[in-house]
Amino acid sequence: MVDLHAHLLPGVDDGAEELADAVRMCEVAAADGITAAVATPHQRHEWWPNDDRDALVSRFETLLGAVGRTIELSIGAEIRVDSELLAEVDRLPDGSLLPMAGSRYLLLELPPMRVGPDPRAVVHELAVGGWRPVLAHPERIAWLAEEPASLAELVERGALLQLTAMSVTGAFGKRARECCAFLLDNDLAHFVASDAHDASKRPPVLSDAFRIIAEGWGEAHARRLTDINPRAVLEDRPIAKDVA
Repeated sequence: MVDLHAHLLPGVDDGAEELADAVRMCEVAAADGITAAVATPHQRHEWWPNDDRDALVSRFETLLGAVGRTIELSIGAEIRVDSELLAEVDRLPDGSLLPMAGSRYLLLELPPMRVGPDPRAVVHELAVGGWRPVLAHPERIAWLAEEPASLAELVERGALLQLTAMSVTGAFGKRARECCAFLLDNDLAHFVASDAHDASKRPPVLSDAFRIIAEGWGEAHARRLTDINPRAVLEDRPIAKDVA
């Protein structure tokens, strides 16, 4: 399995605090059957702007050295959507933003309240520009989870949706679980990732979600969301149109 969303970089956000914590998270991931992961620190977040890309890359290289062959690691970021995002994307490959594993995929976090630019316009502009926008944990964003049908329009405009494993299992509550079920029922989910923040309370574990999806929607579907589609991101190629 491949975990596309994990806060592994130590000391940069609300994820791993120390290098030892990050190494332990990688060990937990490997024990769960995860063979590759993308370290995705917050960027453009009001609490964790992380706008020094070189500093993030330096921390990532330190983590790589500490982890060794435990797990294959790449770097990316969970990028908060705001009114300046598109201008910053236009600066790539310069500027501060970190696409996922150096690909054309961008992991985007919509704000918790319905503020800022229209996500439909943001998704459309990014898709037209040749980017592949991945919306992180839409099932945990209240104004989206309460109207899950609206996510279909975002997918139609070019968005890809990343569900959180602990939402699938019910650990984040009934609303998140039901939103995940709706998205899975309607083939609107493209990835399942851990969004791990530590080794115990929010660990890098995908196997429980894999089992639930395999039981409810078929093993092929579970494998596509946890392995086949995520590997397309690492290889910077489009995912298959069908996820069933």
